[in-house]
Formats: sequence, structure tokens, C-alpha cells
Amino acid sequence: MIQLEFNQIVMKPGQVLLLRDINWQKFETILDDFGETRATRFSYSKGMLEIMAPLAVHETGKKIIGNMVEIILEELDIEFWALGSTTFKNEEMAQGIEADECFYIENEAVVRGKDRIDLVIDPPPDLAIEIDISSRTRFDNYEELGVRELWRFDGESLEISVLQDGRYVISDDSFQFPNIPVAEAIPRYLQKSKVDGRNVTMRAFRAWVRGIIDGDEY
Repeated sequence: MIQLEFNQIVMKPGQVLLLRDINWQKFETILDDFGETRATRFSYSKGMLEIMAPLAVHETGKKIIGNMVEIILEELDIEFWALGSTTFKNEEMAQGIEADECFYIENEAVVRGKDRIDLVIDPPPDLAIEIDISSRTRFDNYEELGVRELWRFDGESLEISVLQDGRYVISDDSFQFPNIPVAEAIPRYLQKSKVDGRNVTMRAFRAWVRGIIDGDEY
């Protein structure tokens, strides 16, 4: 059988590599081999490992959506801890995930200032965001790890899943932002950014959020 080192594998943007029979020690070794300054994203669940190389549109989408979440939290004056694509893993559950963007909101004070998050003792993020343009998030890692809310954006629509009794339920409304119609607004403003530019769009989105909070807009 031919064996390859991971540094011999070239993945073009948009490609996905799915590996099976990867034990936890091998998963940890692969993470170390790839390092922390890589462009690839990892998802691990009970021996199955997915490695994905994001497209440029994927990276743009996650950044813009992450910016809009930050604006909402700022305007609501809610403290948060944005941890981007931090690797979250739990050996006991045999689960590991790297969200495109993630936020501690309710549990922000618990992890504030921590350099490393250990899900054995620390809570998972309160909100995770996945850009599912080149591939659909395959595993139920977020559900297993207990992430309260998961957003999936497929390039056109935003799907919101909220954890109820240990299982995700698709919802029209965000648990974190129940009074703000994010499922409708975020895709609209993301498209607007492609025409008007990022800064113009962020200013318009912030004004819209303020209007919602003040009761002037929907």
C-alpha cells in the first residue's frame, strides 16, 4: 500500500478530502503537522476526518457575516469573544471542529482572556457560523459538542439551527438575537456588499440594526 505524507497532498480551493479510520492520536498529529497558520479547515467525528480548502468567496462570506454579528452585539452592548476558526475538540466525545466563525456570548465571561479553550472544562461557543458553499457541513460535531446555535450560509440563504433537548431544530429566529430578523437581513446585506463595497454596507447595516433596536425599522 502506498503511503503519503500530508505535505505531499495539494488541495485546490474548494476541494474536500475525506479520510476514515483516523484515531484521536492521528488526528492530533495531523493538526500539528498542518500547523496553525494554514488555510484548510478540519472537521473530525468518531474516526472520520474532513479536510476542506476554502474558496475565496467562502472566506469573504465568513468575514462579512462575522462583521455583521459583531455590529449587532456592539449595538446591543453585549460583551462577546470572537474566536474565528479556533480548533475546538473533545477527546472523550471523539469530536473536533473548526468553525468558519464562532462567538462566545452568554459564556463570554467564562473564557475571557483565555489563550486556549479546553472543552473538557470550558463551555463550547454560543454561536458558530459555517459557510457551506463548496461543501455541506457533514458531521453533527456542533450538536455533539453542545454549541447552542449554528448558522449555515449556502451563498444565498442563511439557515439557523438552535439546540433543543440536545438536537438541532431549524428556526426562523436566532436564539441569540430573537428580535432581529438576521435570516432575512444578513444575506441581503452580504449581496449589497458585493455592489456597494464593504464599508458602505457595514455603515448601512449598523444604521439598520440601530433602527431595529429603537423600534423604527423592521
